Formats: sequence, C-alpha cells, structure tokens
Amino acid sequence: MNDKSIETITRLVLDAIEKENTPQGNGYLVPVGVSARHVHLTQEHVEALFGKGYQLTKKKELMGGQYASNEQVTIVGLKLRAIENVRILGPVRKASQVEISKTDAIKLGVNAPIRESGNTKGSAAIAIVGPKGVIYLDEGCIVAKRHIHMQPKEAKEAGVIDGQEVTVTSESERSVSFNHVQVRVDDSYTLEMHIDTDEANAAGIKTGDCVRIIK
Repeated sequence: MNDKSIETITRLVLDAIEKENTPQGNGYLVPVGVSARHVHLTQEHVEALFGKGYQLTKKKELMGGQYASNEQVTIVGLKLRAIENVRILGPVRKASQVEISKTDAIKLGVNAPIRESGNTKGSAAIAIVGPKGVIYLDEGCIVAKRHIHMQPKEAKEAGVIDGQEVTVTSESERSVSFNHVQVRVDDSYTLEMHIDTDEANAAGIKTGDCVRIIK
C-alpha cells in the first residue's frame, strides 16, 4: 500500500468519525414560538367573568384546535399586585389555569412552580378579574415547562418519543442550551418549541427563529 492510499484511507476514517460525532446532521431543526402570559378557563368561569351564557370569540387560530380569543382579563396576586390585558386561550377547558413567566410571578408576588400545562395540583393561588366578575383559584397559576410540539412523523425523524426530555441549542447571538425540554407528540400538533418571554429574552430569540435538538 503506497503513501497516497494510506492518506486517502486515513482521511475517510477521520471523516467517518467526525460524522459519527455530529448528532443527526447537527441536530433536528425546530422553529420557536414565544409564549406570553395567558389564561385557560372553564365555561363556568368564562360566564362568571363575562356574564351568563357568554362565549369566547376567536381572534387567531393556534395549533391543536386552540385559539387566542379576543377576551382579556386582569390577574391579581396575593399582595394585590396586578397584570392587566392577559389574553384568554380557547376553547374552554375542564379546569382553569394561568400561565405566567418567572418575572410575572415576582411582580405578582406569587410562588408559581414550573409545571407541564394541566398539572396545577399544589400550584400558586391567583385571582382573575373580568368585566362582569371575579374568580379566585386556590391553585392554578404555573410557569409553563418548556416543551416541543411535534407530529409522530417528525418525532420519528428526530429520533424522540412522547414525554422524552431533550437538550436544545439556539444559534442566536446569545446562544444558549436549554436542558430538560419535554417532547409532546400528537397528530394535531404543529412543529414548534414553546418557551416563555423570560427564556426568549435571555437567549435573544423571537418567534420564528429556529433551535436544534441535540441528544
């Protein structure tokens, strides 16, 4: 074997090693959706806040049959600190819930835990004020855990499964890694990673930017 052949084989081996150490072509690309504070309500609570028989009205379609409504409310913490113009997301749910950022929690004076949406047991208390009434939730105020929505086909391509936690990296000027990002898989989802405004601002990310799943 001559020197040229050895050089060629060595280069091929090094290329193969580099490829092996590069996770799935530098990672699976996912667009970002920055999630602002919002409220989910039961129909009973919608009526308590807006009047008997009131129905939420649609402003903008979201994934999975959800939508941003035209209706907004004021949320009030235990120390009577308030945040106005918080949008309600529809359709109505079986349980009411308020999702805020850590900065919002400090402003409101509430100890909102980081939770997956829907997991509100033992979470922070919060009051919600509408044009026709007020409701008080003994628990229901959380900081939403960062997560990725994807369809089964996309999950297969990314090599992940529903409920798995992954690490995600950004490619912004203030590049960061997000650990413990939960994967959610459903046919109704649109591929998107959801983070709150605190996380987005810290990483210099805006809605429409992309991140990569690095396993």
